Amino acid sequence: MNFQLTTEYLDALKEAISAGNDAFIDGLLQELHASDIAEIFNELDIEESKFVYKHLSDEEAGKVLVEMDEDARERFLASLTSKEIAEQFIDNMESDDAADVISELSDKVQNEVLSHIEDPEQASDIVDLLNYDSNTAGGLMAKELVKVNVNKNMIDCVRELRSHADDIQHIYAIYVVDDDDKLLGLISLKKVLTSSLRVPIKQLFNEEIISVKTNTDAEEAARVMEKYNLVVLPVVDVIGRLVGRITIDDVVDVIRKEETEDVQKMGGMEVLDEPYMTMPFWQLIKKRAGWLVVLFIGETFTATAMSFFQDQIAKAVVLALFVPLIISSGGNTGSQASTLIIRALALGEVTIKEWWRIIKKELLIGLVLGIILGTIGFLRIALWSAFVNVYGEHWILVGATVGVSLIGVVLWGNLSGSLLPIVLKRFGRDPAVSSAPFVATLVDVTGLIIYFTVATLMMRGVLL
Repeated sequence: MNFQLTTEYLDALKEAISAGNDAFIDGLLQELHASDIAEIFNELDIEESKFVYKHLSDEEAGKVLVEMDEDARERFLASLTSKEIAEQFIDNMESDDAADVISELSDKVQNEVLSHIEDPEQASDIVDLLNYDSNTAGGLMAKELVKVNVNKNMIDCVRELRSHADDIQHIYAIYVVDDDDKLLGLISLKKVLTSSLRVPIKQLFNEEIISVKTNTDAEEAARVMEKYNLVVLPVVDVIGRLVGRITIDDVVDVIRKEETEDVQKMGGMEVLDEPYMTMPFWQLIKKRAGWLVVLFIGETFTATAMSFFQDQIAKAVVLALFVPLIISSGGNTGSQASTLIIRALALGEVTIKEWWRIIKKELLIGLVLGIILGTIGFLRIALWSAFVNVYGEHWILVGATVGVSLIGVVLWGNLSGSLLPIVLKRFGRDPAVSSAPFVATLVDVTGLIIYFTVATLMMRGVLL
């Protein structure tokens, strides 16, 4: 069922909560997925959430908590004791989800919650995960997995699989390790079902296995899973011992988060720490004002650049008419190139080692685009001059100046937009910082210099 949370639906639910209609709530929850219930929790106040929560099974409650918005989850957890959090939620979660939830709590509450976890092994797994950077494969992985020693038989593999059936929500493969727990390969579920139980594992397991280390960047781990079409990815430590696994649902969250951050940076602002609607007013101002001030100061150099050409503008006022056309064309071209290269870098389609190939390609592209816009600019001036005398008797010279300037400005804008992300990547900075507004501001200033320099050279002795 494709659930849609409407105002009418939410109002009816709140009325049922207010009336203490348990039968209505039970019937409602039986039809909904955990993600749908979490969406409802996001809209309820604390007391209403607690009323609905009492109707959830322990396993379902854990799933709902993970799916809730961070701010709603934070408010809900703040209303519970450490013991309630541990026994009613954490005990029923996989280690990665439990670590994510606990990491949002204060240090004091974290320690209290961990002390109330009944299973010492689960508590130890969560502590291990909390020690990893959240932006690495170690911080993303779950500790629960099925592994079997390479010296065992398939009957041992089946036993391991059955012993973990209740602990792991999704089992995609059984990992094969040696006596030191080093990852050697895997056995697919198909092999388990179709092979004789007496066959030694070393005769069946697949040695061609892809893994990542615990310190691998989370975005890189997501890229590996996407590249090789994996639904699960094993994680090993620095000496190759199997320590966890990453599942596709965790990767989707990473990709969405990274893309959101890139889009916000490319819009010329700092990354938001929480959803837009819950972001405090002055925090939004702070996130946006910084880059706006930087860009504004950059744009003031446009006036500075024009001041150097006051004499030329005074002698040929017609030149000023085309300033917006020139700088916008360069800025738009630079923004296009910047966006293309930033995205290509993010997807791994290009690397900084290919910078020279990118320059050669963008030089030709910029030249062709410049010729196209320059030709259109000249034809526009020629067409207007056929009906009105706004550009004077030297309109051909004016049109040629604008056309040649557009070729230069568009070519420069294209090169700037494509090279700036590569330069930033080379020095360890996020290429998304070289956003469209930033490139446009840079090209605005330099575009004016190109335009008036071309005008000075081409119009000398005629209009200048």
